[in-house]
Amino acid sequence: MNNSEIQIQFPQPGNWQEFTLTAVYQDADGYTRTARYAPDEIPADHAPAMEAVVAALVGMGEDWQASQVWARLGMVCTYDVADERYKYVLAVDLTVEAVNPQGGRRVFTSCDYPEFVITNPAAVAFFKFFTSK
Repeated sequence: MNNSEIQIQFPQPGNWQEFTLTAVYQDADGYTRTARYAPDEIPADHAPAMEAVVAALVGMGEDWQASQVWARLGMVCTYDVADERYKYVLAVDLTVEAVNPQGGRRVFTSCDYPEFVITNPAAVAFFKFFTSK
């Protein structure tokens, strides 16, 4: 069971350069810990993974802008074209709360946007970096 998640808040939805990243994880003694990070505190080698998250959010279109994101690590089933078989891989799964210009608020998942499941190994490393302290 994975009790870790990353929460990303965008105080100005649509402005992807301004955010607060909060990692929620269990320490070695089993206590729940939180750590907050500003954009300039994200290590440069993890910046591409954060960009992948933003790219998934931009795909939502102009009507909905992400205000908050929850990222969780889990196993997903994918189809390997080269091996012609299904396999399980670690992936970061996003749940997104978004707002629209009329003040509406809605939660989107990978059922709405399949690109919210990020299987890139850099995204998995990003998640583990912030939740494995």
